[in-house]
Amino acid sequence: MKQKFVSWAEEYLFFPNLFQQFLSVLLLPFTLIYILVILFKRASSTPKEFGIPIISVGNLIVGGSGKTPLTIHLAQDKKDVAVVLRGYGRASKGLFLVSLHGKILEDVNTSGDEATLLALSLPNATIIVSENRIEAILKAKELGCKMVFLDDGFSKYDIQKFNILLRPKKEPTNLFCLPSGGYREPKMMYATADLVLQEGVDFQRVVTYKQADKTVLVLPEKLLLLTAISKPTRLLEFLPHSVKLVAFEDHHLFTAEEIEKILVQYSDYSVITTQKDFVKLEQFNIKDIYLMDLALQLDERVDLSAMQRYINTYNC
Repeated sequence: MKQKFVSWAEEYLFFPNLFQQFLSVLLLPFTLIYILVILFKRASSTPKEFGIPIISVGNLIVGGSGKTPLTIHLAQDKKDVAVVLRGYGRASKGLFLVSLHGKILEDVNTSGDEATLLALSLPNATIIVSENRIEAILKAKELGCKMVFLDDGFSKYDIQKFNILLRPKKEPTNLFCLPSGGYREPKMMYATADLVLQEGVDFQRVVTYKQADKTVLVLPEKLLLLTAISKPTRLLEFLPHSVKLVAFEDHHLFTAEEIEKILVQYSDYSVITTQKDFVKLEQFNIKDIYLMDLALQLDERVDLSAMQRYINTYNC
């Protein structure tokens, strides 16, 4: 039932049917209030300067659009770098140092799936989760970090930063903000970003399949995609048409009971999942599991010189 609701909600937010469009219009008064609150927060905030470059990688719509892969791509060759994020889906609250210069200090339950994936993918970086991004940035400076990547930080108007916004490959037909649609801020806010990158135009997803750290060229015929990411159906274009999908809400923490039930129901299927999901599934020792390695490849025409000029102003 929960899986069906998640699917229905994502359809409503991005590509609504006629009934969902009607419901969306009914909620417009609440959307107007939401937009007024957003605009007031933006107008009344004074960006704080921290003395180090802060690069925000965000999006305007609810859910994923490649923020984590892009952050990994941009941060992997930087020295003394920290990545700060809220840590959605974690079982903890407050500030936690997930990794310090590559040394992992917290488990996935404390850190959240995205923070754990960042820690594993950036072996020289410092990863910090905190609801209070300013507190986390100050902690990064205290630890000697000279640059911060801010995951999903576009709406943090009180932080002076270089804003990168990602656009989805397929633009939503629902153009309203929450709760009438999937936009967290009006679509016109793309114009205020320092750099806008769109999937399918400025970057591509490069997918490889792995099992036990070995690249796999041919996948099993009977395959089950088990995932808890936003808009899970976007993964289907990279998999055989016969694949079965079991999807949970974004950042869901799997339980042993859920996994056991799924494995019994699909006993003759091999499981495939994303790296973000695997950091939570690894503890269950699922046999015959495959990984989708979703890397990001920037088009050679993408110009990052504005970001580099911003970094250079801090003598980095």
